[in-house]
Amino acid sequence: MSALIVLLPLQPAGASAEFDYAVTADGSTVESHGSAQAALLPLPTRAGTEVVAVVPAAMLSWHRLELPKGTTAGSPRLRAVLDGLLEDQLLDEPEALHFALPPQARAAVPLWIAACDRAWLRSALAVLEAVERPVSRIVPEFAPEGESVLYAVGDAQRPLLVVAGSDGVMTLPLSAQALPLLPALPESTRCVAEPAVAALAEQVLHQHPLLQQTPQRWVQAAQSAWDLAQLEFSSSGRTRALKKLGTAWSDLMAAPQWRATRWGTVLLVAINLLGLNAWAWREHSVLAQKRDAIRQTLTQTFPQVKVVVDPPVQMEKEVAALRQATGAMSGRDLEAMLGALSTSLPSPRTVSGVEFTAGELRVKGLAVAPEDVETLAAGLKAKGYASVPQGDILVITPEATP
Repeated sequence: MSALIVLLPLQPAGASAEFDYAVTADGSTVESHGSAQAALLPLPTRAGTEVVAVVPAAMLSWHRLELPKGTTAGSPRLRAVLDGLLEDQLLDEPEALHFALPPQARAAVPLWIAACDRAWLRSALAVLEAVERPVSRIVPEFAPEGESVLYAVGDAQRPLLVVAGSDGVMTLPLSAQALPLLPALPESTRCVAEPAVAALAEQVLHQHPLLQQTPQRWVQAAQSAWDLAQLEFSSSGRTRALKKLGTAWSDLMAAPQWRATRWGTVLLVAINLLGLNAWAWREHSVLAQKRDAIRQTLTQTFPQVKVVVDPPVQMEKEVAALRQATGAMSGRDLEAMLGALSTSLPSPRTVSGVEFTAGELRVKGLAVAPEDVETLAAGLKAKGYASVPQGDILVITPEATP
């Protein structure tokens, strides 16, 4: 997943607000990072690159509840249901907050609901939209999912301890006095610390933490299944589908994990092209051999033919000339056509006239009953002739040979 990941500022954003950001080409490693005003943020240059907004932990509150049966993420009354369920748990008026459900939320099951200031979120997204960096996904900095992990974040002036997992997200000061407020955690719980507070975390927690740069944590947050772009902040289904398709295509074309697939596809296409070319060459060779055989038959049978242009036509002309020279009868002669007609008639008939021109026989006054026309045509066809009635005239011609 190629993405520009932007950490939203804690204060309402304006045109001059600065955004911390990280750029990733594969969705797992940081390519570059920094801090800049919205208009100076890197522009997505690759097709399918997402702009992902990260909501700081300090701007989110998490609430545990169950949705009533019949309520789904797409329900038109979802907002009213959430307002009613969370009214007693909130310090602010529900109308001032934006709510988001977890991925694949179901009714009658305990789940976490994210809440943040609606006006604050709208202002930050509007600034990014104005500078042509529209946000396609909104993710929390820490989400209530997976195994619980302790995160030591911040700096020496404001060190924080965050515990995040399926049991919820809690933010506390990074100090020994705050440790009793932590929920019961297994001894094997991992501790991850940013370099600025790593030493303090080791002193307070009495364990050696894993080091993680802040931009890397934003990339990790962008991998979450959570998407806070819901309700009034959600994109249309078609837009989201096209964005996902573009992202998937970009990953397929550039992500390192798809390198083997790309090479395999190129190799498969190359093999198919070689196979098609080999097959075409073989078919061309067979066709050329057949053409040579036809030419050889013509020149061997009629040595007087020196230049071969159209062997079938030339052979037909030579056979006709030979037949004429020897006095042999062909199927195009009058005698042959009259003989075929006489043997095809259901019974003897008299005619009023016969015209013969260049292989076409026109018989006038042949009284054939309508029910005998098909029988006559079938008999002539069996002998290699086509017949077409034209009033009281029957036109007979040799059938064209394929």
